[in-house]
Amino acid sequence: MQAEAPASGRGAQPGARNALPCGIVRPARRPAGWRAPGPPPAAPGDRPDLLPGPGEDLCFLAGDWRILQLVRGQRWSLDDLVTAWFAAEQRRGRPPRRLADLGCGIGAVLMLLAWRFPGAGGVGVEAQAVSVGLARRSLAWNGAAQRCEVRHGDLRDPGALPEVAGFDLVTATPPYLPPGTASESARAQVDACHVERRGGVEAYCAAAARLLAPGGTFVTCAASGLARRVEAGAAAAGLALLRRREVIPRAGKGSLFAVWALAPEREGIAATIVEPPLVVRDARGRWSDEFRALRAAMGMPS
Repeated sequence: MQAEAPASGRGAQPGARNALPCGIVRPARRPAGWRAPGPPPAAPGDRPDLLPGPGEDLCFLAGDWRILQLVRGQRWSLDDLVTAWFAAEQRRGRPPRRLADLGCGIGAVLMLLAWRFPGAGGVGVEAQAVSVGLARRSLAWNGAAQRCEVRHGDLRDPGALPEVAGFDLVTATPPYLPPGTASESARAQVDACHVERRGGVEAYCAAAARLLAPGGTFVTCAASGLARRVEAGAAAAGLALLRRREVIPRAGKGSLFAVWALAPEREGIAATIVEPPLVVRDARGRWSDEFRALRAAMGMPS
């Protein structure tokens, strides 16, 4: 779900303004009098390489921070937003010093958390070079490149993230579909975000378990039908399931996906707490009060 100026991945939107010869800068859609919270971006005017190039657009993310995306590629979405928010909620009163995002794609979750925790340093690891390039440019545009980085590598490779037990917060938004269960997309960047080309949630659990510092938290999302795989992956990695919350796109509909909070197994961890579902829109299609509060917490107009 786009924060302010959605794009569907089909190309430039009707009415999109600020089109450049090389790309698109999406305009803000904000209520009168609303002021962007949080740390301001750097938005360096002397770095033309940070502006959108051919086939790219620059969209609002959190506060005045923006994110570079391919118009016909991976777009940041509802699961990114909810995962970042749920992760931030787990660390309420305990801001992370170091955070990592596994398979970070274009960097949406990493940047949402860097915006929410301006004192934290962060690392993302991503296997697709095109996504790595976009994420690095977005970090520079937002002025976060000095405390956050994106590494080009496979999250399953310990060499990509050698900082064993080095992170207070680890996040992930794994692909949901095993190979052979969905048609392959002609757009490789999109395909790898949906199909488990480099492992599913089990691989993400294993990587997170190696990276979590004592007292650390791992937050991930998974399609609602993958609950047993999350549980099995957590058990194999030595992680305890702390909390789970289903996300319902509209009142009366079924669950779309769930977010999970996990931690290294230790004494004193009780059974998983199942929180009430997060309903994004009411039966009439309007944002729910809770989703409006979620957006406000993540620096977006509600």
